[in-house]
Amino acid sequence: MNVITSLKPGQLMVKLVHDELGALMGGETVELTFDKRPSIILIAGLQGSGKTTFSAKLANLLKGKYHHKPLLVACDVHRPAAIEQLNVLGGQIDVPVFFDKEDKNAVSIAEKAIQRAKDYGNDVVIIDTAGRLAVDEEMMNEISDIKDAVKPDNILFVVDSMTGQDAVNTAKEFNDRLDFTGVVLTKLDGDTRGGAALSIRSVVDKPIMFIGTGEKMDAIDLFHPMRMADRILGMGDIVSLVEKAQQQYDEKEARRLQKKIAKNQFDFNDFLAQLGQIKKMGNIKDLVSMIPGVGKMMKNVDIDDDAFKSIEAIIYSMTPQERSHPEIINGSRRRRIASGSGTDLQEVNRLLKQFEQTRKMMHQMAGGRMPQLPRFKRK
Repeated sequence: MNVITSLKPGQLMVKLVHDELGALMGGETVELTFDKRPSIILIAGLQGSGKTTFSAKLANLLKGKYHHKPLLVACDVHRPAAIEQLNVLGGQIDVPVFFDKEDKNAVSIAEKAIQRAKDYGNDVVIIDTAGRLAVDEEMMNEISDIKDAVKPDNILFVVDSMTGQDAVNTAKEFNDRLDFTGVVLTKLDGDTRGGAALSIRSVVDKPIMFIGTGEKMDAIDLFHPMRMADRILGMGDIVSLVEKAQQQYDEKEARRLQKKIAKNQFDFNDFLAQLGQIKKMGNIKDLVSMIPGVGKMMKNVDIDDDAFKSIEAIIYSMTPQERSHPEIINGSRRRRIASGSGTDLQEVNRLLKQFEQTRKMMHQMAGGRMPQLPRFKRK
């Protein structure tokens, strides 16, 4: 009771709004169902909504996290570049892509792809269909014919989250014809807060299942309504941040690193490896915005994703011995490193000083001691 009475009216209002937002967007996370083998997923949406990229991201997610063996299918017979795009993306994630440039019938291509999946043991077939700049009868008839022919387990409607009310209207038209399983919101990064999620969910009464959060192939997440409520209210999303970190976490590597830190042997090779892990987690500004209270402060701050480039250039300009034993880097070596990395001596000195302070602090913490904080001189 003391906790409830200690809450301010404003805090209680935020809590009520937060819970209501989450409920409006579905409340619970909804995942794909795989009722048969191969399981067929039909991807629909307008041109430019990110269908082809999402298809590849979904294949990458199903292959990596869920250990499926997906097959991508290029059924956009109206835009030759779409076939090439899907083929390139499939190569990047090592997932096969079925296409037939000689066949101009999307239904025929889809049917042949399913037979191919059966022959080669692919347990999920993801069909990327044609899009248009606006909803038209030809497009709707074509995708309806594909649906009737292959009887997909899931139909996902892909929509650009930045298109506002147009996205809602388009979603309704597609749902009236296809009765899709769920919605995918793409381009939900930067300052986009997900207002479209609220409107689409209420109009079509279908769950939002996935969100796209960037251009990279791993920039895809399941849609969590309560976490989106956090984002809309500017409260961050610390759970998603932790999950991204866990995806890059290597227990064996962590144990090895812990031993080196305890012996005060953490070096620039280890530092480079840790930078690589951070970069794999995604766009730096998006990661920072997930920290509660930080999103608002960083709204108008431009965080360059290449911020680590000068640090990496300095480290790569070191010899293997210098990376392993930073203490040997004297004045002449520092000048050589600055020249080789295209930076100045001041940047090299700053990095070496910060690295040494970090290494010392990590060593103190590994030994169970509170790190000694730097003293600031009074003016």
